[in-house]
Amino acid sequence: MLQTGTPLPYWQVTPLQAAEYNVADMPMEGKMDSTFFLTKEKNFIPHTYPCRTAYIAEQRGKPIDTAEAPDWAGARNVLPAGSPFLDLSGFWFRATKIRGWARTAIEAKHAGKAQLKLGICGAARAYVNGVAVAWLSPATRNALDEITFEADLVQGHNEIAIQFEDLCERDAVIRIALTWIDGPEAQAAHCFSAEPALVTRVEQTVDAMHLDRKHYDAQDIWLCLPTPFPERVTGTIRVAGHFMSHDHDQIEFAIEAGAERVRLAAAADFPADYRYFDFTFTCGGFTTSARLGAEVSWRSATGPAAQDPAQRIEETLQWLAQHAETDTETALACAAVGTPESLARAVEIITTALPGIEQCFDCADFALVPLLWTRIVYPDRLPQALIARIDAAILEFRYWMDEPGNDVQWYFSENHALLFHTSAYLAGNLLPDARFRRADRDGAAQSRVGYERLMSWFDHFETSEMAEFNSGTYFPIDLKGLTALYALAHDADIRARAKAAIVRLITMVAHSAHHGVITGAQGRSYEHSLCVADTLELTGLARLLWGQGNFGAHANCLAQIALALRDYRLDLPDLTEIANWTRTDAAQEWTFWQGENAFCRLYHYKTAQTAMGSAALYRWKDWGYQETVIQARIGLEPAAQLFINHPGEIVQSGFGRPSFWGGSASVPRVQQYRDLAIVRFDGVAPQPDFTHAWFPTQIFDEWSVDQHRATARHGQGALVVSASGPLELMTEGGSAHHELRLAGRQGLWAVRLGTTEDLGGFAARHPLTVTEMPDGTLTIEDPDYGTVVFRVDGTVTAQGRTLNPADWTREGQRVELPL
Repeated sequence: MLQTGTPLPYWQVTPLQAAEYNVADMPMEGKMDSTFFLTKEKNFIPHTYPCRTAYIAEQRGKPIDTAEAPDWAGARNVLPAGSPFLDLSGFWFRATKIRGWARTAIEAKHAGKAQLKLGICGAARAYVNGVAVAWLSPATRNALDEITFEADLVQGHNEIAIQFEDLCERDAVIRIALTWIDGPEAQAAHCFSAEPALVTRVEQTVDAMHLDRKHYDAQDIWLCLPTPFPERVTGTIRVAGHFMSHDHDQIEFAIEAGAERVRLAAAADFPADYRYFDFTFTCGGFTTSARLGAEVSWRSATGPAAQDPAQRIEETLQWLAQHAETDTETALACAAVGTPESLARAVEIITTALPGIEQCFDCADFALVPLLWTRIVYPDRLPQALIARIDAAILEFRYWMDEPGNDVQWYFSENHALLFHTSAYLAGNLLPDARFRRADRDGAAQSRVGYERLMSWFDHFETSEMAEFNSGTYFPIDLKGLTALYALAHDADIRARAKAAIVRLITMVAHSAHHGVITGAQGRSYEHSLCVADTLELTGLARLLWGQGNFGAHANCLAQIALALRDYRLDLPDLTEIANWTRTDAAQEWTFWQGENAFCRLYHYKTAQTAMGSAALYRWKDWGYQETVIQARIGLEPAAQLFINHPGEIVQSGFGRPSFWGGSASVPRVQQYRDLAIVRFDGVAPQPDFTHAWFPTQIFDEWSVDQHRATARHGQGALVVSASGPLELMTEGGSAHHELRLAGRQGLWAVRLGTTEDLGGFAARHPLTVTEMPDGTLTIEDPDYGTVVFRVDGTVTAQGRTLNPADWTREGQRVELPL
């Protein structure tokens, strides 16, 4: 029965009517905001574009016009998957106005007046049994507003329809929340044409189903069905990368009634990438959808890296040209390889990418930089007609917010600002006498403006470095711009500063790398950048530079780094020993800070068999965005990792920021000393009511979960996790066999890594009993470190040492500690 606060979870939603929302071209006020994700209001991001200003004036506080109910025949049936709202979130590269209808139902035991609460970001009108009863129009980007309303329910079935609209800019939260407050005895119902019993059985199946692995390397991909479908199922699966990915595959499948497993495909048929499996299927006449995710690795097929660095450069370019996805970075690799097949692919990719640049899609700057490199260096390898189209796009592009436009390109973050200024600088020099329409100046002047802005950008970077600290996703974006400047800049000072920045970023990656995989706190993270071992671009970078790692299909900088090394004599320090740390007599401790005003202080520790990194004294108890503030690895297997966060949403593989895995709804108190760390959460409603850890049991050589403790070992690397309450290993749903949950928004985790082949003995030596003092100080008695004291001022003391984040420097300090 419905209780106060119960969401209505079963929805039908019509196909969205979408149309570009264009306003007159105009410049924008603003400048780079490197701290944009340090949110002031929960986890909502600031900065308002002209299209949003226009939409607010058009719609805020004004009811949308009533309309006749739609034809529901083509509506999608949406099951809740644990979510308290209908979630239509996604990514729109241009401002797009969407309209649609959604409906759910209430089954009332008696007629009577009910009170409900409707939440929406854009604008909505509610109808109960065809009668308009309420509306609200906050027109606020990504921030849900709510209204409480009353409605007369009839005995039996009551349809509640929501007519809605919103303006979508880039990552858009499109959610409809309908919550029961009070009324006659009733229960949640639906408007599906299927029998309730069938819907219940299908829902149970969908909630429990999962892929047989989360990491594939040449295996077949099987769908596991702990609760089988009651009738035969047929459907399709769209297999694609994340929202910036350009390629996808489509497969058909069938499942017999009662089947507990079904083979879907061979993993080798898909690119080396984290892929999302979007199911659309019909069971007994009822059609619905579901989403699962997994990494597809080509580790076995690719084999180990060559010992010779020159051979690794050629291997990188060849692999990207043949296997990377449709992206201008791939086109650059194709142009560099120069075979007829690769050049044909370069032309195809550029032709596909140009419309996004011509229309100033969000993230078009990501595509423009490698396209400029290709145009500048390899014009003799492209058709003249294509060069003419590229040049036209260059002259039409919007290079900064002070130029007129009506796009929603994201100008504010440090990495985007670098790419916009790099593009203006290089494009202007390429076409010095041509007129850049939006800037209303010739190329020489445009290049000079780019130069001045780059000099300011370097001034900021050289004092603050990465705002999106240590991010496996955004290291490559910075390196994209910096390598282009190093290779192609016509000013020696720009080239020199770019090289110094490249060296600095590569040094940070090396210090955080562990056998080819970055391990550490990250300022921005996604499911596809965390739940991976082999396909993050930084693993390809580690393979190229240090001989350990693997390639992934999504590349932003790898071709450029390879070319900078091969053709432009980029001289990098040899950091192989640090990156591939194999010493058994010593460990490395690395402390530094990142961001404007040192807003994030970072700690990293690694041995040959363990690695763990964390953010120290970072925003404790704040609402989080996409920060992952602790990550660890054990052994020599890249996939044997652990990270802990507070999910931002219940839906797995969703678009939230933070999402289920990517980021943390509440930022925990994290403190670390060598291989030991504590993680304390203090979340609040309406954040999800549990915290969790990534715990990939299929990867470990051995593991256990017993009450409040979990242990795992891979090779000689081991870990023990202890929590403030019972830990539940999820065995069903998308994270089956990979997720530990701790109930409640408040919770304490302790983590200890170490080197051993005796997991039981190691766990017995490390009870991880946490003692709390009245002032909030936490202590652990460690058999190796002695008394470890974690104080509320952020300091940690042990072994006669004090780690004080306030003492850490931007340059960082690397210390070798004996083992």
